[in-house]
Amino acid sequence: MYRARTVLTNLVPLASLIPRAAPDRFASWILKSDHILCSITGTDIRHYSSSVATEPFLNGSSSAYVEEMYNAWLADPKSVHVSWDSFFRNSSAGAAPGQAYQAPPSLAEPGRNQLPITSLAPLLGAAGAPALGGQVNEKVIDDHLAVQAIIRSYQARGHLVSELDPLGIMYADLHSTFSDRKGKPHEIVVRKYMLEEGDMDRVFKLPSTTFIGGKEKALSLREILSRLENAYCRHIGVEFMFINSLEQCNWIRQKLETPGVMEISSEEKRLILARLTRATGFEAFLARKWSSEKRFGLEGCEILIPAMKAVIDKSTELGVESIVMGMPHRGRLNVLANVCRKPLEQIFTQFAALEAADDGSGDVKYHLGTYIERLNRVTNKNIRLAVVANPSHLEAVDPIVQGKTRAEQFYRGDGEGKKVMSLLLHGDAAFCGQGIVYETFHLSDLPDYTTHGTIHIVVNNQIGFTTDPRHSRSSPYCTDVARVVNAPIFHVNSDDPEAVMHVCKIAAEWRATFHKDVVIDIVSYRRNGHNEIDEPMFTQPLMYRKIKTTPHVLDKYSKRLIEEGVVTTEEVKDVRDKYEKICEESYLNARKETHIKYKDWLDSPWSGFFEGKDPLKVSPTGVKEDTLVHIGKRMSSPPPNAAEFVIHKGIERILRSRMEMVESRTVDWALGEGMAFGSLLKEGIHVRLSGQDVERGTFSHRHHVLHHQLVDKATYRPLCHLYPDQGPYTVCNSSLSEFGVLGFELGYSMTNPNALVCWEAQFGDFNNTAQCIIDQFISSGQAKWVRQSGLVMLNPHGLEGMGPEHSSARLERFLQMSSDDPDYFPPESEEFAVRQLHDINWIVANCSTPANYFHILRRQIALPFRKPLILMTPKSLLRHPEAKSSFDEMTENTQFLRVIPDQGPASQNPSSVKKLLFCTGKVYYDLKKAREERKLEGDIAISRVEQISPFPYDLIKKECAKYSNASLAWAQEEAKNQGSWTYVQPRFHTALSGSRDVSYVGRPTAASPATGSKMQHLKELNALLDDALSL
Repeated sequence: MYRARTVLTNLVPLASLIPRAAPDRFASWILKSDHILCSITGTDIRHYSSSVATEPFLNGSSSAYVEEMYNAWLADPKSVHVSWDSFFRNSSAGAAPGQAYQAPPSLAEPGRNQLPITSLAPLLGAAGAPALGGQVNEKVIDDHLAVQAIIRSYQARGHLVSELDPLGIMYADLHSTFSDRKGKPHEIVVRKYMLEEGDMDRVFKLPSTTFIGGKEKALSLREILSRLENAYCRHIGVEFMFINSLEQCNWIRQKLETPGVMEISSEEKRLILARLTRATGFEAFLARKWSSEKRFGLEGCEILIPAMKAVIDKSTELGVESIVMGMPHRGRLNVLANVCRKPLEQIFTQFAALEAADDGSGDVKYHLGTYIERLNRVTNKNIRLAVVANPSHLEAVDPIVQGKTRAEQFYRGDGEGKKVMSLLLHGDAAFCGQGIVYETFHLSDLPDYTTHGTIHIVVNNQIGFTTDPRHSRSSPYCTDVARVVNAPIFHVNSDDPEAVMHVCKIAAEWRATFHKDVVIDIVSYRRNGHNEIDEPMFTQPLMYRKIKTTPHVLDKYSKRLIEEGVVTTEEVKDVRDKYEKICEESYLNARKETHIKYKDWLDSPWSGFFEGKDPLKVSPTGVKEDTLVHIGKRMSSPPPNAAEFVIHKGIERILRSRMEMVESRTVDWALGEGMAFGSLLKEGIHVRLSGQDVERGTFSHRHHVLHHQLVDKATYRPLCHLYPDQGPYTVCNSSLSEFGVLGFELGYSMTNPNALVCWEAQFGDFNNTAQCIIDQFISSGQAKWVRQSGLVMLNPHGLEGMGPEHSSARLERFLQMSSDDPDYFPPESEEFAVRQLHDINWIVANCSTPANYFHILRRQIALPFRKPLILMTPKSLLRHPEAKSSFDEMTENTQFLRVIPDQGPASQNPSSVKKLLFCTGKVYYDLKKAREERKLEGDIAISRVEQISPFPYDLIKKECAKYSNASLAWAQEEAKNQGSWTYVQPRFHTALSGSRDVSYVGRPTAASPATGSKMQHLKELNALLDDALSL
């Protein structure tokens, strides 16, 4: 539109008339509202110079000069400049005021969005033949603007009338099919720009925002509409006009609109057919051999397999070497067989009820992952494919794939994501229904979480189990969530294989070009019910009647290629029979197997990590004092260029107090943590700390990133500057998400065992928003998928009068999911502690000293295997004057203490002790203070259980034996139905063989984790202390 205005402004420089114009119709407004017709003189660009200015030149002071010129012209027209000659001629001919002046021809090329009047000549139609120097109809201008608007409306709304549904249900009541429209635009698309039949053969100039012309600059309206219908309304519907980058929009337009862009060679068609045959043949084979088994087959969307292979082919051609995939259960076995090319024998043995050859409880076959390195035959390049194992919780695997991808990119030094990419598959109902999809999208452009573009493929069955889309989403499409990150969305009809391949290639190229997310929505159907033994006719009778009469896409495509002469009927049958034979051979081989191997299905192998290691030998966790001093001093010093780098006065104070601690050989919580990280970095271990506000720390204790007070974005990270050859340190504030970010960090931790990956909750109370990751992956991942992870979860925990949502990390839930047997006391030996760690699913601890925190973090890397570590971390202890440790507890020959026994007067004379209290975490300091106030140090001993799970049976037994005359009690600040009590009670019984009773001291049972009243909190705390210290 702007362009047309510019053209007209150049044609008619009558600025004086514009204010009087009525703006009802653009063309008549700009030309002159009282005349519909106006004379325009057009001039070709000729190359000679003219010095006359083009601005209006008549003013009061020049009247004498004009009169003189006029008299000279009357005497001899050649005696004045040609511009005056033209002006006086027009005036004499009766031109209206302001219309006599005509600008001289210009040497300059037309400006941007301008064109000489001559170039409009062929576009003015038959009526405008004498256009130059004659009359131009305002309808011409209006019609050009309308054509531009039509082109734009196809680009923006063409998807609304494209034929996406292979069943024809989706658009039955919305619009006529493409073939019925015969190139006439649909009112949903063009809205008010309806043009008459008489205009159809008129030629219009094409704007620069379309590529439908190819090399042609102008086309007839009929041809314009036909090409737009072809590009935007056939079997591909694209949503991209919301993207606010002109470059990206034009890139997509070019890929879709260029004439002949969809044409492919016979070779490519045969490849699609072969891949489609394998995908269909695999499902048919499984259906025949195991007709009553659940396998969540791909029937109805078999095109997914060629689609994924097309994405992989194009991506490897563009430099990708490794692809991490996440997907739901539908079609998983087919993807493993035909995309990853996992040996069919391994898949078929999963159907046989065989015993497992290795440890673990396993998982159903359609949840298993895999890892394969193979040659891509199309590009002749090696490719690594990993399918990440996942639970039935749809979309929960998304952030794990992203974390694993990001980690692979990090360790390969692939800062732009050119070598490693992620590919996520989704179901339509889950993609719009599960909030984790939105959380994962919002990590896509964050500096420390981006994977530089993910390709999302939605297998759109147009149904979720038994629920219709109209009941499962409020948005027009299931993919609308992707619009939040400006991802282009390609909807495509699954029954047009060539359209699907075209879209897949565009998606792979988009990701390689712009490194942003992109969505392919394959609109298909589900030939069976939710699984193979489910009856869909109960709830979708009409849809399934239609599905029963719909031929398979393989049959449709084979028929089409036979008609085109690309293949013969014999060739089609031959390809089918060959694959059938491969399946049969593998089936016979699978029947010879006697065991299934879970290790065959590992998605993240750690080559070389376990080899040559003693599985029960732990490396030392103490370090040299020089190392502690060096790290402590670096953490206590301002940046080296402190003169220019202005830090906050409060930070200066914190750094000074740190330096004083280092000089007095003590550490507080923040310094102890920093020394654990720093000493691992010295050993070349990568440390990553992620979560909400972790750079500063929720409680303003950490300060791992110092900010220049006068320069934006200028920061200094002390732990990144400890040693010249240290491991990399990443500390990053996350988005305000627990589910997404904890999943991301878990994926990150699966990639490299020689990295300490920590996620910290803002408060431990918020970890339950990520409960799905904790339950489905962290606690049970190794048992289900033989997959280890050393992830550390830091959960601030402790009842301090801050109310029900800032008190409890729900310690009881982690303990309840611990897999050790409460009735079994393992045989005591040298390796007792490490064997317990080896056998359990995770470690749950609540440390009360910085030194123990230092050791348990370092132990994560010192172990010869990996286990998740769930830590309850302190809040008030971060600054508690007694919660400090000496260097003597951290240097060589020191280690993590599972239990810290009483070291006061009671321990000197154990036989006279009347009560032995066991507790864990912060409550120790409350009990200790109250004991001192009541002068009971000789009567009551307090032991701290630092590692709660696996339970330290041996040390508890030893401690109880030491105080043989004391009554035993477990003290906790949590309510009786929360905290550790229900976990430790039966284990105390086992440790003591039932010989002594252990009583409970603490708050009574409660529905809420804590009171919201400060008064009530103090009252409860005093009651706890009175109860604990009563004799």
